[in-house]
Amino acid sequence: MAKRNLLLGFDAFGTLFRIKQPIERQYGDVARHQFPGLLRADIGDTQLRASFRDAFKAQSRAHPNYGHKPNGEGMGATVWWTQVIHKTFQPLLGKGQIMPPELAPQLLARFASSKGYSMSPKLPELLKRIKKDGATPYGRVVVGVITNSDDRVPDILSSFGVRVSPLRYGQAVPKETTASQKQTDNDIDFLCMSYDAGVEKPDPAIFRAAESLLPAVMGTRTDLDMDTNMDNWDKVYVGDEASKDVVGAHAAGWYPVLLTGEEKAEDAVLDNKTVPHLDDNDSKLFSKLFGPPEDKAVFYTEDVVTFLKWL
Repeated sequence: MAKRNLLLGFDAFGTLFRIKQPIERQYGDVARHQFPGLLRADIGDTQLRASFRDAFKAQSRAHPNYGHKPNGEGMGATVWWTQVIHKTFQPLLGKGQIMPPELAPQLLARFASSKGYSMSPKLPELLKRIKKDGATPYGRVVVGVITNSDDRVPDILSSFGVRVSPLRYGQAVPKETTASQKQTDNDIDFLCMSYDAGVEKPDPAIFRAAESLLPAVMGTRTDLDMDTNMDNWDKVYVGDEASKDVVGAHAAGWYPVLLTGEEKAEDAVLDNKTVPHLDDNDSKLFSKLFGPPEDKAVFYTEDVVTFLKWL
């Protein structure tokens, strides 16, 4: 009997990488070190945090989805975030100060790379390892990122040494995504971001959008091919938010895995169902997790590195 295949999706922020320090602290550090005197002397993290939240909420209401629409209209993420930065700092400037034009580009660059985030040093190698033949019980493993985010995610992942495919939902299929290219060349085979899809988790539509990229990953255009027929694939999604990641994955017919840090998963957030822990020593748990399609059990583990080692 031919082995089944695995379509493995990950959330991005809070799952594959985390913010190094709170946004307000990083904003304040850049402003004070690069532009002394820009902020009033009484401005600390509390004021910056409140101003950023106000600016972010107002911008989100006025220009949803980071200023982008699936048809390509809108201001785009760079202008969107530039305006958020300006609106954050403007009420906090010192007397006679004006907004330096260099501030927003510096912050944008910081939060599009490893300067603003942290990742487990073990993660890039583990992502490579699970793609190797025989590393898992599956025949083929396709890894994607499904996230409520703008288009910074590919650059952030690449800055940590993760090999990211240019294949992205809503964009033309790149020429290098062909049958002649080895699928194992990439650690991440595709990206499906709400910025491009126009929908956010927990809407199951974003998971269906991700599934639509599978033929391009495998280098074929036919859904009749054995490797692209979704009946031959187990679909697993790993994220850190029950209300978005678990609920959305479950509604879309994926197997959800919840990351909880050091805490046990709370039954209450998952409809009072028992949420088993992924135990490295339980050899039977693999079949329990990926069981009958009609019973998408929810499991939890501490972090993404622990999950990949288990897998």
